[in-house]
Amino acid sequence: MRKTEQFQVSLAELSAAPRAVRGWGFIYEWLDSLVYAFLTILLVFTFVFRVVGVSGESMVPTLQNGDWLAARAVNLTVERGDIVVITQPNELHEPIIKRVIALGGDTVDIDFDSGTVTVNGEALTETYIAEPTYRRFDMTFPLTVPEGCLFVMGDNRNNSLDSRSTTIGFVDERYVLGTAAFRFFPFGDWGLYGDA
Repeated sequence: MRKTEQFQVSLAELSAAPRAVRGWGFIYEWLDSLVYAFLTILLVFTFVFRVVGVSGESMVPTLQNGDWLAARAVNLTVERGDIVVITQPNELHEPIIKRVIALGGDTVDIDFDSGTVTVNGEALTETYIAEPTYRRFDMTFPLTVPEGCLFVMGDNRNNSLDSRSTTIGFVDERYVLGTAAFRFFPFGDWGLYGDA
């Protein structure tokens, strides 16, 4: 009789074990997926995109102080109108975020009376700026951008230290960390170019 009871208890214990193992297995699989997702995001934001915080008002209304951007850091080709993150050494001692107005070889002129910016003789249609460009700095216009350099300006033209000043001046393309791909904070406000 005792041998039969022991055998029945062992079967009961064995049938309960797979349920416990299945519970832990589910948690293990969930944690495993979470770790892989985290590592994938980490790799993407280390090698493909750079995370950059916006500090200041120079890109208003396109970007606000406190916004966070993902800047594309691979296959980098910069075009006029791109928003770029620049790490070129300057008196500010921090990366800056500006819009590319002209590329190497382009001629830039600014009529500070009308606030119009002209590149290669054509006035820019700048729907993204806060107001026309009235503020002068110490650069003399018209000027030609050296090859391998960029001329950049903030969208908040009268409250932006940019290529109009020798403090920033022409930006060497080698110092472009990336081009802004999308805004991920604040959440839900992803656009940069379509609504600019």
